[in-house]
Amino acid sequence: MNGSMHRLRVNGERLWDSIMAMAEIGPGKHGGSSRLALTEEDRAGRDRFVQWCVEEQCSITVDDMGNIFARRAGKTDSLPPVCAGSHLDTQPHGGRFDGIYGVLAALEVVRTLNENGVETEAPIEIVDWTNEEGSRFSPAMIASGVFAGLFDKEYAWARQDQAGITLYEALQQIGYLGSQPCGNHPMAALFEAHIEQGPILEAEGNQIGIVTGGQGVKWFDATIRGQDSHAGTTPMSRRKDALLAAGEAVGMINRIALDNPPHALSTVGCLSVSPDSRNTIPGAVRMSIDIRHPEDSRLHDMEQELRVNLDDMAARHGTEIDLVPVWHNPPVEFDPACVRAVSDATEALGLRSQRMVSGAGHDACQVCRVVPTAMIFVPCRDGLSHNEAEYATPEDLEAGCNVLLHSMLRVAGIAS
Repeated sequence: MNGSMHRLRVNGERLWDSIMAMAEIGPGKHGGSSRLALTEEDRAGRDRFVQWCVEEQCSITVDDMGNIFARRAGKTDSLPPVCAGSHLDTQPHGGRFDGIYGVLAALEVVRTLNENGVETEAPIEIVDWTNEEGSRFSPAMIASGVFAGLFDKEYAWARQDQAGITLYEALQQIGYLGSQPCGNHPMAALFEAHIEQGPILEAEGNQIGIVTGGQGVKWFDATIRGQDSHAGTTPMSRRKDALLAAGEAVGMINRIALDNPPHALSTVGCLSVSPDSRNTIPGAVRMSIDIRHPEDSRLHDMEQELRVNLDDMAARHGTEIDLVPVWHNPPVEFDPACVRAVSDATEALGLRSQRMVSGAGHDACQVCRVVPTAMIFVPCRDGLSHNEAEYATPEDLEAGCNVLLHSMLRVAGIAS
């Protein structure tokens, strides 16, 4: 890369303004964003993103999972593109940066190349992946999972939201059911810039996380069945209280992570009680279970411990339990050459950095199975994410975007 390219920098103020403009679509009540996948709010966000890309002379392709690809031509346009992106959908009470930063940082890379007249050898593409969050349609990262061959497309299309609307129907309703078969889209490499969603970078005083891979995740739906009965007439000794059993289960699930330090994590995020009546002993409880670890063998051991403990708990409370696997995303390692491109770009820019494994799942953790991939993290305040108070500084966002720019240029090449 010549000297003028070494001095190339993105426009951090323009990047910030784009993120804030996107946040105006589906605004949350407390300063964040609420754009669940394939809702009207998501459609409006997609439309604005596409408009911005067209203004930068990008060509647009949409596949049949709703993934959007915005292509900036290269000198040798027959080469597979070097891609970057993330997602525009949010949690119900989501922040302004989770996913959105990665898409709009990639757009800022294209804008920077255009205004400086830089021609790359290979094409550059921006990607918006569908339903990364999994808040409306479970499981999460389903569209990038179909792209990577991890999910069958018919299975993905048939996922339903709480109102019974399928993902396929939702794609049709917002006009983003594309014609290109998902996965039939060659890529030379994929980079994803993202806020860390954890406290490590901030605590260490580093601006850039050079992400080497992602930890494994297993999701389950559990149903504990006891017996509805009158709260005023059923003796304590004769109760089959599903909620009492569930309360013990929540504590036990938490202990599984505490007993497998330092990387294990476990969470119960959803709890539904039936019949949900003040003077009736709960007869059924449904709950979600999320366990994570960067080593697949340890993740397997955590699952076995979960199953044994749930069976023991159910027997002691006179209840029955069904544990249904929902999703397994094994640990992944990112491509060494792509990770090196990120590391070299970070060093050349003189930024404080550290290598790390992603605790959260990301589209990059799906696509890396079929495309050389790496991620770039920037700090977020107090490690807070999936929350309207989520925040990253303009300076850190700009730094991460500069790393993205120079990482992509190292792989795409500068046309001579």
